Amino acid sequence: MSAKRKLGPNGPKVGAVGMGCWAIGGHFTLDGRNDGWGQVDDAQSARAIELALDLGANLFDTADAYGTGHSEEVLGSALKGRRNEAVIATKFGFTYDEAGKALIATDVSPAHIDWASAQSLRRLGTDHIDLYQIHVGDLGDDVADRAGESLEGLVEKGRIRAWGWSTDNVASARRMLKYPHFAAVQQELSVLCDGPDMLALCAETELASLNRSPLAMGMLSGKFSAASRLGKDDVRAAGHAWVRFFADGRPKPKTLAAVEALRELLTTGGRSVAQGALGWNLARSPHTLPIPGFKTEAQVRDNLGAIEKGPLPAAVMAEIAAILSKETEDV
Repeated sequence: MSAKRKLGPNGPKVGAVGMGCWAIGGHFTLDGRNDGWGQVDDAQSARAIELALDLGANLFDTADAYGTGHSEEVLGSALKGRRNEAVIATKFGFTYDEAGKALIATDVSPAHIDWASAQSLRRLGTDHIDLYQIHVGDLGDDVADRAGESLEGLVEKGRIRAWGWSTDNVASARRMLKYPHFAAVQQELSVLCDGPDMLALCAETELASLNRSPLAMGMLSGKFSAASRLGKDDVRAAGHAWVRFFADGRPKPKTLAAVEALRELLTTGGRSVAQGALGWNLARSPHTLPIPGFKTEAQVRDNLGAIEKGPLPAAVMAEIAAILSKETEDV
């Protein structure tokens, strides 16, 4: 498999591992709870982005929600003079209080899409967005159709090249295939959270599958233990119901046990645990584009090292599947 993959049926070729820009947005809240990843250093974030470009990564996935615009600003600033080397994916759909760093509600109306896209272009310092994604995972059919029509209009205006949807709802994604510039889905996908039905849709239609949480919010970095405790300024300790691998800022014992059971297989061929986890995503389908988060240059080097190591071998994938299926049976 090539180290480059297509971003949708007619999209550009991008590095097989992308860069998830949630953490570099810094502090913000959702439902009154922290939704960021603790303290960030913007200069360090910029160095990490520049390193990623130097190492051949070119897909950067952000959102206006991350730090209520801060992630987009940091990314735009870091890409100054190198915009032509990057493929930018961003998202919309949350309304926010930018000064208060708070997400307020959701809105995917045509008027909001027009406004939000203009704000994102300004913050990113660019005249076009390569992939513009709906950030709200569940929408009624009529609302989704109005959004789809508006997004096709943005393509015609030249503001965006293609669009996608961050959703794990396969039926919703399938409905969007009627729009010519619907090119990608963003699904949760990791060794600890498979998504076979969405991958089947991508295989059938050549949609790109951007993979959020490919390292299971850090669990698949292999650095956590039963003694690990995250601060309250970290999304994983904030008490969101959708954070599945941590409880009260501690890694769940069952998840720690699963990572330990897989550690030897994930580190096949001299890989780090993170590289093995990303190699699993790359082996899972030729349409996958894992987008692990980062804060530091060391994390970027580790994550992007997965490209050189390549997809996990089929025999290792089979062993991982056997261990996971046994764990499911034992529950």
